Amino acid sequence: MKKEYDLSRAARGPVLTLPPGKTRITIRIDDDILTWFRKQVHAAGGGNYQSLMNGALREFIQRRDHALEDTLRVVIRQELGRYEVKRAPIARARSNNRMQLPKSAPGQATRRRLRS
Repeated sequence: MKKEYDLSRAARGPVLTLPPGKTRITIRIDDDILTWFRKQVHAAGGGNYQSLMNGALREFIQRRDHALEDTLRVVIRQELGRYEVKRAPIARARSNNRMQLPKSAPGQATRRRLRS
């Protein structure tokens, strides 16, 4: 080591710049969790345990979001099944304008319709 260093041209800030979309944080992880991730990386032949942790967190979030969507679909289907489907007022009015055939002989119903 040198006895003195010339820091007149030094710049403050991180030594390495972060790629876009990444944020540097300080986080506390349980020792056993960190050991497990490091062992996984070592067993895979190398890599970065931080990327593995990031991937695990991302997968958890995606599964949780899909689980919420699936749960909402089930609840909506159950609730809709409890209600009787009602016809729109226009459709009901049209169905009421249709001629109702009396419960008499088939020939008589035809004659009545022709007279009216």
